[in-house]
This record gives sequence, structure tokens and C-alpha cells, in this order.
Amino acid sequence: MITIKQAVIVEGKYDKIKLSSIIDAVIIETGGFSIFKNEEQLEMIRALAETTGILVLTDSDRAGFQIRSFIKGAVQKGTVLHAYIPDILGKEKRKALPSKEGKLGVEGVSKQAILEALKKAGVTAAESERHREYITKADLFADGLTGAPNSAELRRRLLKSLNLPERLSTNAMLDVINAAVPLQRYREAVAALTRQKEGQE
Repeated sequence: MITIKQAVIVEGKYDKIKLSSIIDAVIIETGGFSIFKNEEQLEMIRALAETTGILVLTDSDRAGFQIRSFIKGAVQKGTVLHAYIPDILGKEKRKALPSKEGKLGVEGVSKQAILEALKKAGVTAAESERHREYITKADLFADGLTGAPNSAELRRRLLKSLNLPERLSTNAMLDVINAAVPLQRYREAVAALTRQKEGQE
């Protein structure tokens, strides 16, 4: 298992499952062409590009390149890296028939092929030495960022203090914080919000 600094963008859930067994990183699935109309997801990807950087790893067929090109055009700031899997003819085990172009997608190629693609892309990778600690939805609730009358305002102020887009949804905020914000910085920002709230009461 290697740790990837950048958030990795893939097409579908099976790609995400495959990568999760190889790398320790934030992995975002586009839902195929759904990303074309998902402004919320694009906002999250833009935020990640400006903080951790993103790595696009789509299939090497026409659809994969269309999604890759769309992301490249939609993300104007930050770091966008591209990793390419080789053209390998074949069929994924779970599928009855091969894809239109007869090529294996990210989920179907070998671990070595993926690692080689990452290496060629020049991603920041290192052997994982310890388990990363993530913020959970339970943490957000405990910190008053969900489930309270003023949670939306607190989330907006938290995102502003962390220099992140204020319009991020709760789920997108969680992904971006876990990818780009050190745990201690998050705790300090929440503590500052709590002090401000207490000072107003």
C-alpha cells in the first residue's frame, strides 16, 4: 500500500474499489459522464486541485478521454496530473462482454500496470507507515457542523477560515478536509468557531 498525496479521480465504483486495494488516497468517482452536469462535484474537485492537487486516472477508451478532457477544461487552477493505463485487450471478470473498444479499464488492469502509470505521472507517493486519521460525519455532528439550527452557517464560516469554497456540500467538505486539511488545523478552526460563538452569547 502506498500513500498518494493527490486526490485521485476515477470513473466508477469498481475503479475505486480496485485502487483502494493499492493506494491510500482520497478517491473520487465521477459516475461516468454524470460529472458533466454535477457542479457540486466539480467544485469539490477544483478545491482539491488547489490544495492537494488531483490525479486523473480514467480508462483509455473514448469515454475515458472525454471525461479526462472535460476535467482538464473545467479545472483552471491548481495541480492536475494525468496517469494513463496501457491499451490492453480483454474483458473484466464481472462483465459478460468486453467494452465497445475491447480494452480493459482501470478495474481490469494489473496492480503493476497501475503502479507504473502512477510512476510515469510523477505523483507524490510513499510507503504508508501509519494509519491516517480521518474526520467522520460523527465528528461533524459532535462539532455542531451538522444537526443543529446554525450548522449551515458554522460550516460556511469553517470553510472560509480554511480557505475552501463556502458552497461545498457537507459530503464534499468532508472529502476535501480529509484530503487537504491536517487534523490539528481542523481542530483549531473548530475551536476558534466555538470561542466566537461563546463570545456572542
